[in-house]
Amino acid sequence: MFVRLSLLGLGARDVLLVLLSFALTAAGAQTSRPSAEPIPAVVSAALRQAAIPPGAAAIVVLPLSGTGISMAANESAPMNPASTMKLVTTYAALNLLGPAYTWRTEALAAGALRKDVLDGDLVIRGSGDPKLVIENLWLLINRIRGYGVREIRGDVVLDKSAFEPLVHDPGLFDGEATRPYNAGPDALLLNFNALTLGFVPDLETRTVRVVATPMLAAMRLPGTVRGVEGNCGDWRGRLQGDFSDPMTPVFRGSYPLSCGEKTWHISVLDHTPYFGAAFRALWANSGGLWTGHVREGLAPADARRIALHESSGLAEVIRDINKFSNNVMARQLFLTIGAEASRQPGSAERAERAIRGWLASRGLQMPELVLDNGSGLSRIERISAASLARLLEHAYAGALMPEFVSSLPLVGVDGTMKERNGASGSAHIKTGLLADVRAIAGYVLAASGHHYVVVGIINHPNARDAQPAHDALLQWVYQNG
Repeated sequence: MFVRLSLLGLGARDVLLVLLSFALTAAGAQTSRPSAEPIPAVVSAALRQAAIPPGAAAIVVLPLSGTGISMAANESAPMNPASTMKLVTTYAALNLLGPAYTWRTEALAAGALRKDVLDGDLVIRGSGDPKLVIENLWLLINRIRGYGVREIRGDVVLDKSAFEPLVHDPGLFDGEATRPYNAGPDALLLNFNALTLGFVPDLETRTVRVVATPMLAAMRLPGTVRGVEGNCGDWRGRLQGDFSDPMTPVFRGSYPLSCGEKTWHISVLDHTPYFGAAFRALWANSGGLWTGHVREGLAPADARRIALHESSGLAEVIRDINKFSNNVMARQLFLTIGAEASRQPGSAERAERAIRGWLASRGLQMPELVLDNGSGLSRIERISAASLARLLEHAYAGALMPEFVSSLPLVGVDGTMKERNGASGSAHIKTGLLADVRAIAGYVLAASGHHYVVVGIINHPNARDAQPAHDALLQWVYQNG
């Protein structure tokens, strides 16, 4: 979506508030002065090469020591920030929830346990854990078995009351319904609702074995697909996968043997049947018996807890969110903020109120801010480069700076910046990527030893070609800062 980068979308009062707030915050120990050239020549050249006009790029470079280079271009324009919006969600969460905050997933017995038989339902109650992976469910099941339960005579009931009921269409955003990044949030999100299909070639038989992780009860996979010669190329397209029946995937094409082993991550089941199929498979593998059904419901008041899984702390969770730009984890965190702030089931509206209230309490007024789901996977979320820079400046001066900065990808080393080279090894930078949007935001340690906030957002149909401009900006700050 092309966004015209101007202040015409804001009223005069709002424009003045944004500019005044940015000016007051950026002043710090000494007022920053824009560089003589608003956009460095090397960055301008890269923008021209990509056929991106200067007005489509918003940039802020802000020294954190009070001295050094500084610049700003289109800094107050409301922009679609793509996944750099996760910085707002994760930093607010660190402050509102605390870095040691954890999520709990409970197993409760709703019935009498006679010898090793649960004569009733087993309730699994979630709290919105963003990283309840299949290994955690395996541990929870083993704790249930360790409690003495061998057979469940009732149903497995999924209590999702931590979040308000959610209606989510995974294909609505971009028509890619099977892509895991489009998975929606859920109070009992398991394994990001993703299934990993592995393709393992056998050169002797010229066949390719298909394996699934996790194994789902009642899923029927083809044992092999046909192997062929040729370049790897678009191997997913050549497989001609058909997931219309998600429990019986079909591959009508072939797999290039030259690809070696590959994995294909898909999301093809709704949350409840996915959880139920994974639980049934793991329960059977543990030696347990269960012939009932999986369904959603509330834990009875007299249900007693028999097993518990507690997540990693928030400081560790936001590393996964920011380094790998995990959308569904960010949405889980966003809803958790709303739930904890209101002491009611989490919802996007409650999360937005909580985050706006916290920002205002810290003097981080952002009149142009538009929050949708907190992940940046949105066509309507908006923030200005100036507001994002002020948030980063605030974070750097706070007690939670180490936890926050370490959650960002290190350029040339890990996460979404692993293959990038602007200020390699010397910058912690969150990326944003959508059709018509490219964004970077974070911190650069310049060769001089000075630290800088750097934000760059491009909204333009040619944004797909903007990476060299952003890499050039990071390198320019590193060399000249």
